[in-house]
Amino acid sequence: MSRPRLTDELNPIAGLAAVALFGVLAAVFLTAEFGAPQGFEQGVSVMDGIGYALFDLVDQSSLVTEGFLFAFLAVAVVLDAALDGALMLARREEDEAAIADGGDER
Repeated sequence: MSRPRLTDELNPIAGLAAVALFGVLAAVFLTAEFGAPQGFEQGVSVMDGIGYALFDLVDQSSLVTEGFLFAFLAVAVVLDAALDGALMLARREEDEAAIADGGDER
């Protein structure tokens, strides 16, 4: 076996591009200004606001939010599909294990 060695074929343009990108990103992050932090009103439940936003009931909340009903439903469908797939794989492995142990096919 041979040990790993560094390559002699270096591309200086790629290195310069990486350093330039780092410089641009560092300049952007160091010169960015953020406004003063703002909190929520006294006595307002943030959890209620999140719940109202998920079910697109933003007019019933005193917090200013956007409706996320489609995102909520999309996540629910994806999680349901993942659960169905996991159950299907578990059943398949159970059937294959029974056949491998000499059991009868179903």
